[in-house]
Amino acid sequence: MTTAPDWTHKHADQLTDHWWWRPGWQIGTRFYAWHINVFEDAAPLHRLAARYQAELSSVPGLDMIPQQWLHLTMQGVGFVKDVTTEQVDALLEAARSRLSELEPLKVRFQRPVIRPEAIALPPDPFVPVQDIRYTVRAAIADVFGPDGVPDNADNYQPHISLAYVSTPQPASVTLDTINRVTADPADLTINAVSLIEMHRDNRMYEWRTVDAVPLGHSA
Repeated sequence: MTTAPDWTHKHADQLTDHWWWRPGWQIGTRFYAWHINVFEDAAPLHRLAARYQAELSSVPGLDMIPQQWLHLTMQGVGFVKDVTTEQVDALLEAARSRLSELEPLKVRFQRPVIRPEAIALPPDPFVPVQDIRYTVRAAIADVFGPDGVPDNADNYQPHISLAYVSTPQPASVTLDTINRVTADPADLTINAVSLIEMHRDNRMYEWRTVDAVPLGHSA
């Protein structure tokens, strides 16, 4: 039996502010990324998220993520100012070709884990989600070259964040809050990956969807 990695269940002891400005980011910055957006056919997941958020909202220094902005973080592409329209079109074409070879995937979410900067739900199983990311990274490499793929290829920890930390503090109160919650697990079918244009002007990740690329061959 394979032991689940620590990041799926081991809680951080200390919370740190998520909203520090990463290199290249400021008000007005726009960034292309691949996400799995949680919109349609996700009522069980929305109920699970709302159940935990109802309790977590009592903890000062945690910013709840509105339902419309729930997402499974996948892979960055680059700043909009550095990517041409032709490259976006080519990236979507490469992703359609590669993602057509994968099948839709069902994952389950149940207990959140306290990360240093966020409270997040890890998927089970997580390895197939990591495989989707490898496929997306290959599509980026098709367009930008192997050295043009941002972020590390390994150590990806897929998750859906429920809240971001805005005030550094010990994690003990947050952990006690999570442990008070009893909730049914939620299944979600991942059948597409979305290329988005995102920003964080309002201390929240917000975006417009450029296009959603399905997994598997279209009927």
